[in-house]
Amino acid sequence: MASSLAPSWHHQIADRVVYLWPLKAFGTMTFMVLFFWGYFTVLHNPLTPPLVMPVTWLDTWIGFSPSAFPAYVSLWVYVSLAPALMGNLRALRGFGLWMGGLCVFCLAIFWLFPTSIPPFPIDLNAYPEFAIIKGLDASSNAFPSLHVATAVFSAFWLNRLFGQIDAPRTLQWLSALQCSVIIWSTIATRQHVVLDAIGGVVVGAVFAALSFRQTRGVV
Repeated sequence: MASSLAPSWHHQIADRVVYLWPLKAFGTMTFMVLFFWGYFTVLHNPLTPPLVMPVTWLDTWIGFSPSAFPAYVSLWVYVSLAPALMGNLRALRGFGLWMGGLCVFCLAIFWLFPTSIPPFPIDLNAYPEFAIIKGLDASSNAFPSLHVATAVFSAFWLNRLFGQIDAPRTLQWLSALQCSVIIWSTIATRQHVVLDAIGGVVVGAVFAALSFRQTRGVV
């Protein structure tokens, strides 16, 4: 009987989105500003010369695809969904702290063990949009892919959140699909190689598992 009186999943989503929305908006913006400050600081001050990551047969098979650009930049919307759907302050704080920990962990690796991708032959005059991401998300800071790690971390949290509000499994599958497309895009835009992406998947999954242990029952 209690379940029949519970708000529908779409009403729960609406309630969660408006809950503490100024804090969520300001917090997400501040987090991204601090992240990029740390990212570019490490990028321009590596401890040693970057090691060039090897290319595998999977990189050749996936190939370069200009159509991957929208998927690549969609990460910044995707990683904002989980905090937007948080229903209480403790969960929001836990997500932010663990996401921050993930970023600091990767930045520490980038500084201590810098890596870069090989110089892929991409005509930036033919694809001007790629000149933007090449300038913002340079070819260094390669392993593990922080792009992939944050996408995977967010995917696990979105899966958990959708389960909490009894949302249709379609939303969970769509989220997993979007995460997969983002992972593919990091390789297809030649911002990362396959080994970078695999490292990012591992880091994102491990940090998600650790964060769930600490925030069990508070989402």
